[in-house]
Amino acid sequence: MDEIEIHKFKEVKLNEPVMIEGLPGVGNVGKLVAEHLIHELNAEKILELFSWHFPPHVLVNNDGTVRLSKNELYACKSNEQDLLILTGDQQSVTNEGHYLIAETLLDIAEQYKVSRIYTLGGYGIGQLVEKPTVLGAANEVELVDEMKKYGVEFRDEEPGGSIVGASGLLLGLGQLRNIPAVCLLGLTSGYLVDPKSAQAVLSILCRALNLKLDMQAMQDRAEEMEKVVERLKEMEQAQVPRMREEELGYIR
Repeated sequence: MDEIEIHKFKEVKLNEPVMIEGLPGVGNVGKLVAEHLIHELNAEKILELFSWHFPPHVLVNNDGTVRLSKNELYACKSNEQDLLILTGDQQSVTNEGHYLIAETLLDIAEQYKVSRIYTLGGYGIGQLVEKPTVLGAANEVELVDEMKKYGVEFRDEEPGGSIVGASGLLLGLGQLRNIPAVCLLGLTSGYLVDPKSAQAVLSILCRALNLKLDMQAMQDRAEEMEKVVERLKEMEQAQVPRMREEELGYIR
């Protein structure tokens, strides 16, 4: 296998599509959104990307067979907006791989004359999130003003530090190629898969792209996760009095 290997399934003609990246990351927020879009829009897979910069393992299918990790690109023709949707199993585990794969994805974006890129992810804060919030970053000042109209928050010093992986590099490297790009990061604890955060990101993305989607599946997943979170809270609260009793017993 080559360092980066692309298997094409179909050539499609798209009209200045928007590319959406939703690869695995914090809370799997971006991946959840990408998978929901692919399902609801009946998007068609047009290529797979393999690389030996992905983790050195294979994935086991339900039938007992195995396959290599990969990224997948789907296409959707629409009256509102043609889309290219990127998702996959993994991101690179090497610094070099992150750059090489991002550059390859941007080559593909240029081939399809992509008009804009949206990268999606989660922003972990290490605690449970009460109010769904979407933070943003962009590679053009005009995009910051535009995304604020849709409810995206641009805070001083947040997202703090940097945006790691494809969600960040597609903005930075895209800027060198004059491709407008926005990153939408749903606030999440970072501990669990977070469909509630994904729902918040999806809602803003749909507004920005004027997409009308059935949100019920995402809503159902968010409600199920809320039940899990509530149980975790109850378990945590039940442990606190027990710990206090033990501490008092030690003092005696």
